[in-house]
Amino acid sequence: MIFSDRDIKKMIEQGNITVEPSLTKEQMQPAWIDLTLSNEFRIFKHTDAACIDPKEDNHYTETIKIDGDKPFILHPGEFVLGAVNEYIKLPADVVGAVDGRSSLGRLGVVVHLTSTFVNPGWGGKLVLEITNAGKMPVKIYPGMRICKFVFFQMTSAAEEPYDKKEGSKYNEQKGVDASKYSEEFNNESQNK
Repeated sequence: MIFSDRDIKKMIEQGNITVEPSLTKEQMQPAWIDLTLSNEFRIFKHTDAACIDPKEDNHYTETIKIDGDKPFILHPGEFVLGAVNEYIKLPADVVGAVDGRSSLGRLGVVVHLTSTFVNPGWGGKLVLEITNAGKMPVKIYPGMRICKFVFFQMTSAAEEPYDKKEGSKYNEQKGVDASKYSEEFNNESQNK
């Protein structure tokens, strides 16, 4: 079951779902909410490394912040991570899904490549996997509505929600966290 605007407002008012800061009228859609882009991005550095090794800690990206109302220019084929402004906290019986906005897709901007589902119990600021699939650079602005977030009711509460699950790498993230895949390799070697 997908929550309607009426259900979303009710869940927020009752404190079952947290969305901070409060949503504007423009962000509330009939079957989802629109989230806005922050001014923080994680970009890939130019490096002499031959490839990215997910077993190693991140050393190939850096965080940048855009000042004021200046845009981030996303070049064709470029891939960046970008955070949203809104903090979201889901209860143990609600799943979220992130999806792009049609208006940006028509410009060639894809806002989430993988992992569109958000686990029950998760809390934090979403990190988007943004790429320009078009042929021309596109300006994206902090504060613009960048993606949609859909809420789904589960048939029952999760036995072990994300915020209670050991090894939950991205719970309560506040900014543009890099990949933490290396932690999985480290945990596996410690468990042997």
